Amino acid sequence: MKDWRNASLAETLVEYEAATADVRRLFGHLNGEQLNWKPSAEQWSIGQCLDHLIVANSGFFPQFEAVAAGRKTPSLLERVPGLPGFWAGMLIKILVPESTRKVKAPAASVPSSSEIPADIVARFAAHQSEMTARVRALESKDPGRVILTSPLAAFMTYSALDACRIGAVHERRHILQAERVMAAPGFPK
Repeated sequence: MKDWRNASLAETLVEYEAATADVRRLFGHLNGEQLNWKPSAEQWSIGQCLDHLIVANSGFFPQFEAVAAGRKTPSLLERVPGLPGFWAGMLIKILVPESTRKVKAPAASVPSSSEIPADIVARFAAHQSEMTARVRALESKDPGRVILTSPLAAFMTYSALDACRIGAVHERRHILQAERVMAAPGFPK
């Protein structure tokens, strides 16, 4: 998927499923040492990349659940016109996998600095199943018109559809980051 900003909910769901398959294929055979190896103290391991995605995506679950159940009411900030489109466009532009721009993760989504358990690939796959089920539950709720607040930055708002797009592009960015870790000199074979 190249046109992240205009992806439909169905295309986003396909992307989540493809990300899950890629994570299993690329990292499913790795052991705990390999999943926790870091090229430097400042860089994340493969396990930390996957842990970060689980934490970041899970932050949306309460809002997705409220939307699906018809309980979501817009906050004052969510009613401000123009902001949701602005924030979504900016985030997608910053997060595209091809971008070399460094982005500091919000404190609430920084992965554990301790060793990530070796079952992280299986936990990521289970999380993705839960994520796709929650996204599917939005299909009948016109997710392009329902506005949410970012669980990681309370001043940012965007549509539920854009939240799904942001999640998908964010996953691709970190999967690529994890691939670079595996290709780095010194990666344990």
